[in-house]
Amino acid sequence: MTDDTDRHAAKMAKKKAARDKIMATKTEEKGLIIVHTGKGKGKSSAAFGMIFRCIAHQMPCAVVQFIKGGMSTGERDLILSRFSDACQFHTMGEGFTWETQDKSRDIEMAAAAWEKAKELIRDPEIRMVLLDEINIALRYDYLDVEEVVAFLKSEKPPMTHVVLTGRNAREPLIEAADLVTEMELVKHPFRSGVKAQKGVEF
Repeated sequence: MTDDTDRHAAKMAKKKAARDKIMATKTEEKGLIIVHTGKGKGKSSAAFGMIFRCIAHQMPCAVVQFIKGGMSTGERDLILSRFSDACQFHTMGEGFTWETQDKSRDIEMAAAAWEKAKELIRDPEIRMVLLDEINIALRYDYLDVEEVVAFLKSEKPPMTHVVLTGRNAREPLIEAADLVTEMELVKHPFRSGVKAQKGVEF
């Protein structure tokens, strides 16, 4: 047993030394463009996790929801009731496009949401801005992806993080991003007839 313990300790010490060497080269700090996409669940959930981290670190942040309408969600209710001084929250959409069935109205609402997003991103006091479901608006060409990318590259303050969520992220946005995560769908209860449930989906 002693030999196994010693071998394990030596192996871990070697790993730690290698890891410390790698970490010593990572010295830059910058505001990131972060994309959460893919068919799997968790894109917005992970993004809101980062928003709550910012709140915990007393870093001012903001959320703009592009598609989701006025339905109550746990994240929005909690932020508005407990953390509205730390995080601005703007629900700009009126629901998914198959619910609204009004393309011109959807485009108008997406444009208004993007104007609010630009205002928030330009504010250097705000450290993170979450653009929830903006990828849906970009997918349906409610917004011009080249315009969004150009704005992020030219006008985002150096230390501001911007998180963009939603399926089918457009290639120009993926190329411009610093961090891209694709959520892969392996299994989902919806396919077995289970509806969206409080605390899991909203």
